[in-house]
Amino acid sequence: MNAVPDVPMERLPALLAAMPKAELHIHIEGSLEPELIFALAQRNGVALPYTDVEELRRAYAFTNLQSFLDIYYAGASVLLQPQDFYDMAWAYLQRAAADHVVRAEIFFDPQTHTARGVAMETVIDGLSRACRDARQLGVDAELILCFLRHLSEEEAFATLEQALPFRDRFIGVGLDSSELGHPPEKFTRVFDACRRHGLHLVAHAGEEGPPAYVWSALDVLKVERIDHGVQSTKDPALMKRLAQDGIPLTVCPLSNLKLCVFPQLEQHNLRELLDAGLVATVNSDDPAYFGGYMNANFLQTFAATGLDAHHAYRLARNSFEGSFAEPAARRRYVERLDAAFAAA
Repeated sequence: MNAVPDVPMERLPALLAAMPKAELHIHIEGSLEPELIFALAQRNGVALPYTDVEELRRAYAFTNLQSFLDIYYAGASVLLQPQDFYDMAWAYLQRAAADHVVRAEIFFDPQTHTARGVAMETVIDGLSRACRDARQLGVDAELILCFLRHLSEEEAFATLEQALPFRDRFIGVGLDSSELGHPPEKFTRVFDACRRHGLHLVAHAGEEGPPAYVWSALDVLKVERIDHGVQSTKDPALMKRLAQDGIPLTVCPLSNLKLCVFPQLEQHNLRELLDAGLVATVNSDDPAYFGGYMNANFLQTFAATGLDAHHAYRLARNSFEGSFAEPAARRRYVERLDAAFAAA
């Protein structure tokens, strides 16, 4: 599209909600709503340390990344059978389709489950079936396996070996969990191995960790995409590098707010990233815990920061161009985006 039409601010929310978009930063375990946690706990006979859904919801009061992760791992304890993983992913995919997400690249944390005695095959079978069925919803969904960075590289290697028999069911690997004190270079060798297996490479960096972690993710792990990356604005040389190389950043505004990366949404630096020419995108991260799926992230962030239709187009187009979809699919997504803006 040569020119994005000026859209009156009162019509912007409807456009944000209806425009096609890709989600590139969604932890599927972080989409587990309290209602589904309780339903799966009952189905599997798992005892929870909460009396009801409302008590669990009240526990979603995080002060930092670690306080969130503690409850995140407790919630995942109800996932035991392939159908549990399917139901979790299917619930997310239905919400994504309602938000006009047409491409979802979904993170999953197998170590959270294999540590509890759940087989890798159980995890991947349920998730991959849901991704396959997502075509019925108009969503192209793929899986990205994430290593937990608070664990050792040896454990990451063991996880990779367990997953390789199912290599055709995931397209890449990532790095998540507690960032501070766990720099990307801790996982140099396992990322080298993943590259040899032809997997796409991404990593969380610069959420709570410093810009140095973003440099390491790029230069040591050689990732294609930075998850979060909002601390990059503290390093002008890094900002220039990210812009010049067109490295996508998968920014998660409501997550950043909930985990106190920014005290208020009005202070989020998404506009600064876009103005510097970076390939920034908007994503939901762990939406059940952080107060919103894709459209909530767009609507609340735009309302708080005053971003306009030109920014909306950039963000949606960045999400497609930053995805690992085939070039022909990316072109189709952009054509749909252009049509949505032409009709605005």
